[in-house]
Amino acid sequence: MKSIGFLLFQILIYQFSFAQQQVFDNHVHLWNGDQSIQTYLAQLDSTGQTVTRFSGILIARQGEPLKTRAKNDELIALSKQYPQLLPICSVHPLDGDAATEEIRRLSGLGVKVIKLHPHTQKFEVTDDKVINLCKVAGQLGLVILMDNANIKPGDSENLFDLAIKCADTKFIFAHMGAFNFRFWNIIKVARTAKGFYKDNIYFDISATIVLLADSPVEDEFIWTIRNAGVHTVLLGSDFPQYSLRQAVDALDRLDLKQEEKDKIRYENAQRLLLGDSE
Repeated sequence: MKSIGFLLFQILIYQFSFAQQQVFDNHVHLWNGDQSIQTYLAQLDSTGQTVTRFSGILIARQGEPLKTRAKNDELIALSKQYPQLLPICSVHPLDGDAATEEIRRLSGLGVKVIKLHPHTQKFEVTDDKVINLCKVAGQLGLVILMDNANIKPGDSENLFDLAIKCADTKFIFAHMGAFNFRFWNIIKVARTAKGFYKDNIYFDISATIVLLADSPVEDEFIWTIRNAGVHTVLLGSDFPQYSLRQAVDALDRLDLKQEEKDKIRYENAQRLLLGDSE
C-alpha cells in the first residue's frame, strides 16, 4: 500500500508542477474559429493542462481581401472573448496593396503577428510583393510568422535571405526547418559578419520537437537550438495535428537545462510578443 500511495503522490506532484508551469503555445490553427478554440481547450482539460497564452492562427486566401478582413476581425473579437488568445491574423502577399492596407489596419487594432505560409498560400518567398510586405510589417512593428517546414525546395535558404533583406522586421520561422533544421546553424556564423545579421530571426519548434525528441538526431537538434540561440526559440503545439501535451512532454525530454526549457516554454514568447504588457 505504501508503494501505491507513494506512486499516487508522485503523480499528483507531477500534475501540480505541470499546472504551475507557464506555457505559451505559439502555434494553434483555428480552422473553424470558436469551434476550434473549444476543441483546443477541451483537449487541454482532458489532459489536466492549463495554458498561459496561446496564439490562434489564420491563413488568408488570395483574391479574397474582404473575406480576409472579416476573418481577421472575427479572430480579434475572439481574443476579447478569450483573454488567453493572442490573435495571429493573415493576409495574402500577392494581393499587393490590399494586403499592405490590411496589415496597416491590423497594426492599428493592436495585432502583433501576421501569418504567411508559402506552400499553403502558393507564393514564392523571393517574390518582390512578399519582400515589400515584410518590410512594411517591420515598419509597423509587426512580427511575421512564416512556415518553415521545408515543404518547398530551398525553403530555409530563401527565408534566411528574406530576413537579411528585411533586416528591420522580426520573423518567427515555424518548425525551425523540420528535418532540415541543421541549416539554421548558419546563424552562429552570420553573427560573426559585422553589420550583416541583425538577429531578427526567431523559431517556433512546433511539431518538429515531437518528432526529434528521443530521435537519433536529438543531440544535433539541441546543438542547433543553442547555436541559433535558446532565447530565439518558442514552443508550439501545431494543433490540431499535435497536442500541447505532446509538445511539452517532448520539451521535458530534451537534454536542456531547466532555465533553457523555461525560456522556450514561455519566457521567450512573452518577451517577443507581449513585451512589458504583461
